[in-house]
Amino acid sequence: MFYKTHYKSPLGLLMLASDGENLIGLWLEGQKYFCDSIKEEFTEKNDLPVFQKTKDWLDRYFQGKKPLITELPLAPIGGEFRQEVWKILCNIPYGELLTYGEIAKMIAAKKGKLTMSAQAVGGAVGHNPISIIIPCHRVVGSNGNLTGYAGGIDKKIKLLEHEGVNIIY
Repeated sequence: MFYKTHYKSPLGLLMLASDGENLIGLWLEGQKYFCDSIKEEFTEKNDLPVFQKTKDWLDRYFQGKKPLITELPLAPIGGEFRQEVWKILCNIPYGELLTYGEIAKMIAAKKGKLTMSAQAVGGAVGHNPISIIIPCHRVVGSNGNLTGYAGGIDKKIKLLEHEGVNIIY
């Protein structure tokens, strides 16, 4: 069974999803690929400990503090390649950026390959089911351009500005 609750953020309403113990989703209202990795119905349940922890984490994040991703039990649903990409995203420090190409090179090196498609990385980044906490907003194009963000470029800009990233657009 899957559960959901909502959180009012400075970016708008967020929906949080859990399997009862882990956070499996966090989406901005109206975001592209909203809940696309979960085919089951959700039951509204606001008092799950994981939801309380996540809301506390989000409160601190939006207050300008730097809560650690490791404070939360995360279990995003996705295939092996997407999981690899999401693990890399979890290691991008607050206020810093990586490019899709840099992530592709990391995965290629890990697999013993010469190259990896930055477009494939982009697809995995775009389907990140735990927005904000797994910081897909910290990934940019090769020349630093703010390429797509499932929650909308305006939200990506707000998140990066919130983290103190100097954005040129």
